[in-house]
Amino acid sequence: MKIIIGNDHGAVELKQRIIKHLESKGFECENIGVDSDASVDYPDIAEKACRQFNDGGYDYGILCCGTGIGISISANKIDGIRCSLPQDCFAAQATRAHNNPNFIAFGGRIEYKDKVEDMLDSFFDTEFEGGRHQTRVDKIMGLEG
Repeated sequence: MKIIIGNDHGAVELKQRIIKHLESKGFECENIGVDSDASVDYPDIAEKACRQFNDGGYDYGILCCGTGIGISISANKIDGIRCSLPQDCFAAQATRAHNNPNFIAFGGRIEYKDKVEDMLDSFFDTEFEGGRHQTRVDKIMGLEG
């Protein structure tokens, strides 16, 4: 599986942990984020990652900023992107099963009750259920433009 991952200065360490975890599971990660704490604007990172994702060649995207909120809001403004912001393993599993997002976001300054690596495992180990959920995803995507 090929993942594009982007982050701002608020999530450098988290991004590094995510890449290490995913690569240990055989995922290929393309890092288009920053590797220093010099301030950058998370909407720029989200736009770059999402547009590159939409050009093809990736299975999923991961975005990280200080809280995950701003970068996920930014991502969801890009046509074709559904970015979820789970709080725990249950939410990561549920969003994959019901919303079929192509991006997932996390906050580097958030103290989660579950490890981000465990949330990622829950997300990637879950299949989209389709059916009534596909109808809802189609309605979500119909809100674009």
